[in-house]
Amino acid sequence: MTRIYSLLFIFCVCFSMQSQLLSGEKNQFSRADTLRGSLRPERTSFDVLSYNLDIKLNPEERFISGFNKIEFQVLKKTSRIQLDLFQNMKIDSIVFNSENLTYERDENAVFIDFKNPLKKGTTARLTFFYSGYPVVAKNAPWDGGFVFSEDKSGKPFIAVAVQGTGASLWYPNKDHQSDEPDSADIKVSVPNGLMNVSNGRLIEEIPLKNGYTKWHWRVEHPINNYNITLNVADYAHFEDKYEELTLDYYVLKENLEKAKKQFQQVKPMMDCFYAKFGEYPFQKDGFKLVETPYLGMEHQSAVAYGNGYQNGYLGNDMSNTGVGLKWDFIIIHESAHEWFGNSVSAADIADMWIHESFTAYAESVYVECQYGKKEAITYLYGLRNIIANDRPVIGEYGMNHEGSGDMYYKGANMLNTLRSTINDDQKWWSLLKGFHETFKYKTISAGDVIEFYNKSTELNLEPIFHQYLNYADIPELQLKFDESNRLFMRWETDVENFVMPIEFQNSSKKNIRRENITNQWKLINIELINIEELAINKFGYYINIKKINE
Repeated sequence: MTRIYSLLFIFCVCFSMQSQLLSGEKNQFSRADTLRGSLRPERTSFDVLSYNLDIKLNPEERFISGFNKIEFQVLKKTSRIQLDLFQNMKIDSIVFNSENLTYERDENAVFIDFKNPLKKGTTARLTFFYSGYPVVAKNAPWDGGFVFSEDKSGKPFIAVAVQGTGASLWYPNKDHQSDEPDSADIKVSVPNGLMNVSNGRLIEEIPLKNGYTKWHWRVEHPINNYNITLNVADYAHFEDKYEELTLDYYVLKENLEKAKKQFQQVKPMMDCFYAKFGEYPFQKDGFKLVETPYLGMEHQSAVAYGNGYQNGYLGNDMSNTGVGLKWDFIIIHESAHEWFGNSVSAADIADMWIHESFTAYAESVYVECQYGKKEAITYLYGLRNIIANDRPVIGEYGMNHEGSGDMYYKGANMLNTLRSTINDDQKWWSLLKGFHETFKYKTISAGDVIEFYNKSTELNLEPIFHQYLNYADIPELQLKFDESNRLFMRWETDVENFVMPIEFQNSSKKNIRRENITNQWKLINIELINIEELAINKFGYYINIKKINE
């Protein structure tokens, strides 16, 4: 989580959203980290095709029970696979071909043994029955778990958020981001008078004989495990349409009129994101905003909203520029995750910057669509005040470990720096859209991102990505004058052979210059009486500047 010790602390620390506290900085990794984060043969031997989750939620007891039918393709001959379920949850049975399977629990991992080896190329199905009292979040969404709350009339208002902590907190699955089910059915039974809203389309509302109603939702696109969700309340529903995309909104009845007004921001947002990123990637599942008793989460096709029907982030502007108060942060940020994080996903949480950097940058994209480029760059520049530059943005691979919370706004400012480096806005927007179109519905790594941008620009951008993502420090532009008052520039970086252009001008003459700068001193032919006349484009490039006296 971004460490901020200022007036911004309350909401910016909260903002580092979803998972930085969940992993935190680690000098050592536990066995649980290894079991959750690594890809051993028990995981790589099979590919999940679908989940069919069917549970009953008892709000009064805070108890869930049911099963998950898991269909998977066998990639390699195997007699043992790993699924995951938190230790506090009870395994009732695991059934395969009408027989109970034996299993071994180790931390939150469940190793399942088959009597006969599963053959490569075959499709298998097992049913995992379980029950228990799932972890209750202390401060969702920054720690994972269920939230049990009430609306103003005293009716249950329940939701779950588990990014970082893991979806196996509340249902059995293959809890690794590299493997997304191609589809999912989510069936949640709740007491009559309440509704459950999950991902995808509502298929059926099934009255049960025990005072419960089963709500059946279906997802027809690949989905991250942590995105699968439930939301239970006495919801009011209203709907709209954007082109061919259905827009559905589920809110507490007392907030219906507020929601109808605030959610008008969705259509201009869609105008912007369609233009800059491409079509909404989950057309079959539709788009939903669902009111939750916590701030927000990018649950695919069922985006969690809890920002109090106000602009900004809980009514505040993290950039301190005024720009952030012109729009509802949760609507824009969490919806942008539909393109970056939900559609284009990181295969390992060490690369969660792919989710958060592009989505944080999407905030400025929305600002640019609505208010112009100057406002967008101003917003990004203001956000630098909450960047810690404390540790690398990329975490440790294979260890269930995320990098610094700087993945949000250091990452966004890195992307703005790349835009300045490329120096062609038409090309930049084409790249951004092409990136999403190339990798939608896929899980990727940092290497895939860098390869795409290198190939598409015919530039070697790897040193720039490497410096911003793998080191705490940002590039430092060093300036010096020799005895003849000539100006020299170089980059001081952790990365060797670092090359990046910089824009500057003589502030008195206003002639803008652009030079490629390396780690070696370069003579800059510009008329300057003193260094105070030198104006450097600090808004377009996220860098430090230092004068060297030699």
